Amino acid sequence: MWSIVSFYTCYVLCVGLSLACMVCVSLWSSQWRGGFAWDASALQFNWHPVLMVAGLIVLYGNGAVLYRVPLTWGQNKLPWKLLHAAVMLLALILSVVGLCAVFDFHNAQNTPNLYSVHSWVGIIAMALFAMQWAAGAAGFLLPCSPTPLRALLKPVHVWVGGTILCLSIAACISGINEKLLFVFKNGASPTYADLPAEAMLANVLGVLIVAFGLVVLMILSNREWQRPDCTPADMAYSVRINPLVQEENE
Repeated sequence: MWSIVSFYTCYVLCVGLSLACMVCVSLWSSQWRGGFAWDASALQFNWHPVLMVAGLIVLYGNGAVLYRVPLTWGQNKLPWKLLHAAVMLLALILSVVGLCAVFDFHNAQNTPNLYSVHSWVGIIAMALFAMQWAAGAAGFLLPCSPTPLRALLKPVHVWVGGTILCLSIAACISGINEKLLFVFKNGASPTYADLPAEAMLANVLGVLIVAFGLVVLMILSNREWQRPDCTPADMAYSVRINPLVQEENE
């Protein structure tokens, strides 16, 4: 009982931090950076932080913990697999649009792409995310995928998933810092060191992102909160679709 209560406490905290991250990044882009557009101007760039936080952090993190919700344990796993895949696909799409926003802006302004640590870490996270989603869909959603392959993929899928989240957090934190350094350049008034309201909000956003990531990783690492390997409903689905996977534990 205590395990369930502690899980839902962490899960509510996870959802609350998700909302706080989205409120902060949206306020930053809309109130301090002038709003949004899709015209290769600085207003188009403002889509980049909003979409990347929404995709690589909020949706990705919440999609990762779907299987940990105890309410889903006694139910057929297939619908939750499909929901997990759909949430992750939406996260990937939003992230790709966020990349398009910044690349289009850079090209219009004759600014080089992929020159900073922020951009390198971010593009690695995106590439791993795309490969992870494709491998997961092929390995866990296709009924014809063999049981040994699923057993082999499962620990890799979990480890790579956590790695992507860590890389995404690193990319977001470095991106926030990079943007603030551009906004509050040397000689500008106020300076970053003065911690004006915009800098304070962006710093809070960074702290919220880190806190959200830590809560997600804590949920994923707690063995007591892992979904039981197999339920009768899962077995019935497996036998009905493919008798070869009746011993599947995924």
